[in-house]
Amino acid sequence: MNRRETPLDPLVALYEPIQRHRGAPFVIAQLGQSLDGRIATPTGKSRDINGCSGMDHLHRLRAIADVVVVGVGTVLADDPQLTTRRVPGRSPARAVIDRTGRSSRGSRWLQADGCRRIVFSENAEGWPDDVERIGPDHDPDIFEPDRLVAALAARGHRIILIEGGAATISRFIDAGRVDRLHICLSPIILGSGRPGLDLRPIDDLDDALRPAAQSYLLDDGNILYDCDLRSAPEGGTDAAGG
Repeated sequence: MNRRETPLDPLVALYEPIQRHRGAPFVIAQLGQSLDGRIATPTGKSRDINGCSGMDHLHRLRAIADVVVVGVGTVLADDPQLTTRRVPGRSPARAVIDRTGRSSRGSRWLQADGCRRIVFSENAEGWPDDVERIGPDHDPDIFEPDRLVAALAARGHRIILIEGGAATISRFIDAGRVDRLHICLSPIILGSGRPGLDLRPIDDLDDALRPAAQSYLLDDGNILYDCDLRSAPEGGTDAAGG
């Protein structure tokens, strides 16, 4: 396997390359899941899957990122604040992909706290005056991952964290617009529920993505996989034969 293991101490190897990044937009996606690849129960409960260490990692990514992006499904399910609270650091700008404007105008991500807020939506009705709406009237292809990333980069947001949900992360991976994928694996088995990723189907293991990956051992039994998707050729040859 193309994987190395290292303890999560120090954190420099994991976070410093992201902080040092310059130039083209850098897109990170973060996913927390169970041993059997579930991100939530069938009823959508997911908040404590990865425990304190997984949440601390997520908030570190928020502190590093220029902007955090989620889909409207995450807003409707969790009403997240999308701020940095568990670790020192600034909160990023917040962007929500809400094509038809389903999220409540009282959602917590919309709170006025000095951070920039952006909604990608066709619906111009009811958003607070200080929330920037970007829609197909600005760019007819704005909901395509490439165009979303370009729009955020044009506004000065170079380090982009795609935090959820699974469908949004999957869409960005399928479009080739994720540079790094962080998967936080918790020692819990749900047995049923919502899967972590749902990518385009493949017919053969030779067609699977095989990213270079490094694993970090977290304090409470979680394992964090740092996957370099830019190093992930389709049709890799390092799989074990049988």
